[in-house]
This record gives sequence, structure tokens and C-alpha cells, in this order.
Amino acid sequence: MAGTAVVVGGGIGGLASAVALAEAGWATTVLERARRLGEVGAGVALTPNAVAALGGLGFDDDAVAGLGPRTWATGTRDRHGRPILRLPDDPDLRATTALRGVHRARLHGALLERARALGVEVVTDARVTTVVAGVPGGARAVVHHADGAGAEREREADLVVGADGVRSAVRAALYPGSRPAYSGFSSWRAVVPGLAAEPGLLQYWGPHAEFGTMPVSGGATYWYGYVRMPEGARLDDEHGTATDRFAGWTDEVRQVISATPPEAVIRHDVLHLPGGLPRYVRGRVVMVGDAAHATVPTMGQGAATALEDGVCVGRIVAAGVASGQPLGDALAAYDAARRPRCRALARASVASGRFGSHLGPRGQALRNAVMRRVPAAAVTRGARAVMGWTPPALP
Repeated sequence: MAGTAVVVGGGIGGLASAVALAEAGWATTVLERARRLGEVGAGVALTPNAVAALGGLGFDDDAVAGLGPRTWATGTRDRHGRPILRLPDDPDLRATTALRGVHRARLHGALLERARALGVEVVTDARVTTVVAGVPGGARAVVHHADGAGAEREREADLVVGADGVRSAVRAALYPGSRPAYSGFSSWRAVVPGLAAEPGLLQYWGPHAEFGTMPVSGGATYWYGYVRMPEGARLDDEHGTATDRFAGWTDEVRQVISATPPEAVIRHDVLHLPGGLPRYVRGRVVMVGDAAHATVPTMGQGAATALEDGVCVGRIVAAGVASGQPLGDALAAYDAARRPRCRALARASVASGRFGSHLGPRGQALRNAVMRRVPAAAVTRGARAVMGWTPPALP
């Protein structure tokens, strides 16, 4: 039996959840606090597990190909451009590390279009104030939110999806002890139209910093600069500060920043949720994406795991209930499927940061020497463990 669902948050994880719920026949509403739906001017590397998740949401190969160009991970270099970990042109490894370079706005737009085509109602300017979790098999969940005029609204649902990001209002209401923390790092990001950078995802590590470039849709180049910085730092000139911060790095890095229009540069402090939530379900509420397991971005799995979560909301929870499974059991199955994987990825991301871009000046030479001896087979095994995920079968 299908039900009704309210998804709090209209980002990638929220829209993926809405699509999956609608595909399972659930009447679904998305509440988004922003006045306009959209994504920032940044890119995302869709790893094989992210592409598999899109397939589970009904995107065929042509639709995925239309999101952005095929590319691949090339390894890691030091700040002078010298290889630290070189990934050979091996067919098996290339398949494991294949990527799609995508502008986040394009991915978001495709999910939004699919959600609306499936009949999902999208309500903007809806600021959630509190959530009552309800009881599976008993009282329904209730979401209270203010509309654009400040009037209080109330919505009941068989299921609520908390997909409202690292500063989640749903999490604050139901898990007040789980609060995001500052990682110690901030990240510049920009998409440069018409700039044809080197093919592949290029990553550079330096003391307390990382820089990366990747081709994205429309012949543009996406870059990020992830650096240690005091929390809440206010900069008068983001582009100028980024230029200065990476002044001693390789020509490729400096040229990409130089070619970037100053107005295209954005920056955000990187928050994370240490340990993630103790459970991803409470009552009739299921948590997805950064609201459940925000971590540092050193493995580039934020968007991918949000897409995975969304698929699992549909295939484990909604379809499970539709096949006759009690809601409580379906929610428990979701938690059992998602929490161990996302916790493992969060731990691996923290470890990768400590060994990589979070490492200070001391230890750089030793780290680089060790990484240059890592065999390609080990990289392939590690990549498969992260990126070999496929959607669960429908019940």
C-alpha cells in the first residue's frame, strides 16, 4: 500500500528521495526553505556508485551522459605538480575510477524535472520549525513550517524524510544532541566557462590544503581549493585571497585561478557531523544525506551517498511497505543498510584527510614517498569497496 510523504529539503538528497518515493507510488511533497530551488555554481564528480544510483532513479545511459562529460581519476600530485600517486592507464582501474564531471546545477535540475514529471509537489519558502516523529503503526508524523508570509502551517504524513543538509532543522528537532562541528577547513569553488583544463580529475596536495580541477558540462572547468582557515573568516576579496594562498603552487593551479572571473568564486566553511547520527530513523522519520552523515569531503562521496540514500528510501522503505512490510520493519531495514556504509565512508574520509590535505608541512615528504609505492591493485580494491555499490533489488 502506498502512502504520503513529506521530504524536508529540496537539494540533491531530497529530490532523489522524492523521485524514489513517487516511483513507488507515494504522494510526495518537498518542502524547501529557500525561495528558489537551485544549486550553487560548483561541480561534482559522479563516481560509479552515483551513476548506479541515478540508474535506480530511472535515468538511462543517455540521460546520465547528458549531465556531463566522461572523465576519470588520474591520481594525486604534490603542490609542485609532481606525481604522488599515479594511476596507470589500466582498463580495469580506469573502469573503477570512471567519473562524470557535472555542474551541480545541471544535476539538481535533472532531478527536479524528474520529480515534477512524477507528480511531486514542490513548496518553496517553507521554513520547518519542528517535527513530531509519529509512531510506525500509530500516530502519523507532523511537520510544522512557516510559509513566505510567516504563517504557520502543519502537514501530516505517513513518512517524513529529513534531507535538509548539515544544518538540518529535522535533525535539530529529533536529535538535539547531534550538532555539526567545524572541520577546520574552508573550500573555495568555481566553474570557469570556456576554460579547457587538462582532462581528468586532477588533485594536488600541499600543507593543510588541496586543489582540484575537473572538466564539467558545457566545456567549462570546475575547481576547488580546500584550505585550513579559521571558522567564519570574512574575506574582502575571495579571488585575491585564493590567488595568494596558492601562489607557490604549480603553474596549472595558478593559471586556473587566474582565468576565473572574481565573481564566480564562492567559499563555504566545511562542517561535518562527527560520528553521524546514532540511528537514521526515528518514529516515522528517515534521515538522508548530510542531515544524517555529513563528513569531510576528502573522498568526494557527499553527493553520491545522498543519491544512494534517496534510492534506498524508495526501494527499501516505500516499496517495502507497498509489498506488505510493516513501516517499522522497512525503516529498520533502511537503517541497517545505510548506517554501516556511511559510517565507514565517514571514517575513511577523516583518515584520508589526516594522511592527505589535512597534513601539515612535517610529514609531507614521507607521505609522498609512501604513496609513490602503492600498487595499482591496491587502489583498485579500495575504489571498488567505495564505488562498487549498486541499488538494492526491489522487494
